[in-house]
Amino acid sequence: MNLANKITIARIFLVPIIMIFLLIKLDLEPIHFDDFSITYNQIVAALIFIIAASTDGLDGYIARKNKIVTNLGKLLDPLADKVLVAAVLISLVEMDKLDAWIAVVIICREFAVTGLRQIALLENKVIAASKWGKWKTAVQITMIIALMLNNFPFTFIDIRFDLFASWVAAIITVYSGIDYFVKNKNLIPIA
Repeated sequence: MNLANKITIARIFLVPIIMIFLLIKLDLEPIHFDDFSITYNQIVAALIFIIAASTDGLDGYIARKNKIVTNLGKLLDPLADKVLVAAVLISLVEMDKLDAWIAVVIICREFAVTGLRQIALLENKVIAASKWGKWKTAVQITMIIALMLNNFPFTFIDIRFDLFASWVAAIITVYSGIDYFVKNKNLIPIA
């Protein structure tokens, strides 16, 4: 169990903590600015999510830099990413902050690409993250933070950035999924 794997496992353990802060109502007065309102729970959940999302790049960097890449890390890292994003998306749907269809599109794409990567592993091949996959991750994280923070600070200038980011995330997610399958169509057996 090396440092990179410990960071990945910590990301998985942060998921239920984020969900607790998002879904359990504390008996505290929300913070109000004019028409804007946000709970302390949401702020704490967003901060923990930002920390968890930040560890995604950190664990891989540490593993590659120190030449401690392991099979466990190769398995856990993408799993931790999917669990983090899926859990928060489902929580945001429960909170009525995200349309369920967007969450379903994102989660289905993640399962599909993970399945494709598993097929590649059976063929002793590795599907590296594409530039579209990296963009997808960045846009999804941005969307999630905007939704968790009730569109802060964009609400003060009357811009629905959270809605815009949700649509962009859905579009880039679908495009990046198609991109993975087109570039790796040789892995898909056609009967």
